[in-house]
Amino acid sequence: MSQSLAQLYLHLIFSTKDRVPLLDPAIREPLAAYLGGALRNLHSPSLAITCMADHVHILYSHHKNVAPIVVVEEVKRATSKWIKTQGPNYRKLYWQRGYGLFSVSASRLNAVTNYIRRQETHHQRMSFQDEYRAFLREYGISFDERFVWD
Repeated sequence: MSQSLAQLYLHLIFSTKDRVPLLDPAIREPLAAYLGGALRNLHSPSLAITCMADHVHILYSHHKNVAPIVVVEEVKRATSKWIKTQGPNYRKLYWQRGYGLFSVSASRLNAVTNYIRRQETHHQRMSFQDEYRAFLREYGISFDERFVWD
């Protein structure tokens, strides 16, 4: 085969350090836009982004020539640097060290997009920690609770 082709969709989840709710409503839309730009710069366009007070959900099309860890580290680095310039309320914002990165089949794109867009409603019933544990269980990822939350 002379051409390498790939279609990879990933759902990225990460939170603020210690899940401190520093992402107030005023910064969420500009942050989502900045996240989208950071992903475009990595040739991995976003399909859905929702920022909550203490965490972020991103669905994106992953470029085949960029390692997933490079995307995650660059998105977190760039947004951390940017958000600190947005006012004194954000100077203490840090992202957690870890993250969750989950594969999404093309047949599930609409469902995952809708899930990400309904985060406000979803979190009226379930905490971020419970949601994240559910993702880990759904994907069969073993974890030690002591090390999930830095």
